[in-house]
Amino acid sequence: MHILQSNQFQKDKIKSNSFSRTTAPALLNSTSNQLYLHFHTDISVVAAGFHLEYKTVGLTTCPEPVIPANGIKNGDRYMVNEVVSFSCEPGYVLQGHSHMTCMPGTVRRWNYPPPLCIAKCGGILYDMSNVVLSPGFPGNYPGNLDCTWRIMLPVGYGAHIQFLNFTSEDNHDFLEFRNGPHHSSSLIGQFSGSQLPPPILSSTHETVIHFYSDHSENRQGFKLTYQAYELQNCQDPYPFHNGYIINSDFNAGQSITFECFPGYVLVGHHVLTCQHGINRKWNHPFPHCEAPCGYNVTAPNGTIFSPEYPNEYPDSQDCTWLITVPHGHGVYINFTLLQTEPVTDYIATRLMLLLLSYIKQIITQIELCLLTFVICSQCAKQDFKKSSVVFEVVKLFTQSMILMKNKIKWNI
Repeated sequence: MHILQSNQFQKDKIKSNSFSRTTAPALLNSTSNQLYLHFHTDISVVAAGFHLEYKTVGLTTCPEPVIPANGIKNGDRYMVNEVVSFSCEPGYVLQGHSHMTCMPGTVRRWNYPPPLCIAKCGGILYDMSNVVLSPGFPGNYPGNLDCTWRIMLPVGYGAHIQFLNFTSEDNHDFLEFRNGPHHSSSLIGQFSGSQLPPPILSSTHETVIHFYSDHSENRQGFKLTYQAYELQNCQDPYPFHNGYIINSDFNAGQSITFECFPGYVLVGHHVLTCQHGINRKWNHPFPHCEAPCGYNVTAPNGTIFSPEYPNEYPDSQDCTWLITVPHGHGVYINFTLLQTEPVTDYIATRLMLLLLSYIKQIITQIELCLLTFVICSQCAKQDFKKSSVVFEVVKLFTQSMILMKNKIKWNI
């Protein structure tokens, strides 16, 4: 005869006893609320069989498990094969097994010892909110600690840190916070003593918390919470007139590059970086592209605009552009637009300017001579022939200008 034990939730065999011949077994106790009896005979010898009686008895449970300090127990049934689980309060880490099972047997016991909840020295935190504790909290922290916690949030989020408890050996044991993933990242704040620090806002998605203590006096330490908050972008630089922007990410740490269209010159910084901080700002003012009043040009091809183009040019401008190309080459100029005040506002090449300057000098001499001629008749008699020569020179230059003008038009 086989006797098999099982609980009410599963049909798997837990324990099996086999009895035969004429010796009655000792008193048997099941370890669950179900018991299977299996009687088997063959085709040979038969006997009187068996007679047994049973009654219901209370089963012995596993002892109530110890709840770890700063821990939480889930489950209140301690019968055979029942499972209880454990978790820790925020900021603590479970050390040991998180699940325990009540084992069958005459002496009921759990398959593992109860776990512990401890505050570890450092770690990496990926949660959007959590608690950070000094080792040993709420007891005193040990000496000679060097603990680093890294808060790793999604890009675009910072950590809002608030203190619930804080006390350390003043000027010896320090807690510091840094914007970034390294110990060399920019320092947000460093705290020591018994005064509760103010709330802290990190401005990056990675924040380093560093706590170190010496070998002497120890205190309770700290308990702080953090909550992720969404970071702002830097100001949108558009519209950017007469140019274009490279990169469209305006988040903290990102850089954008400004370029001008041909014919314009960038005024300001070429590259701007979005700075870390609660209120995001670029590290320099926005540049702008302008058409300047003259500059040196060395590119083989290019565009030149009048000042402030496409707007109207200002009054009283005297601009010079020097176009320099390699030796053995000339410059071909093609006007796509020309709108100026007739005669008084003009654009000219160096050759034309030289001719105009020389003509102006001749006209000045004529005016002086004519003035002399009006005041003094003797002077007029002496200089008349000279004046005629001067007029002839003007006439010759005028003819040269006409010929040159016709030649330029022909080439264009």
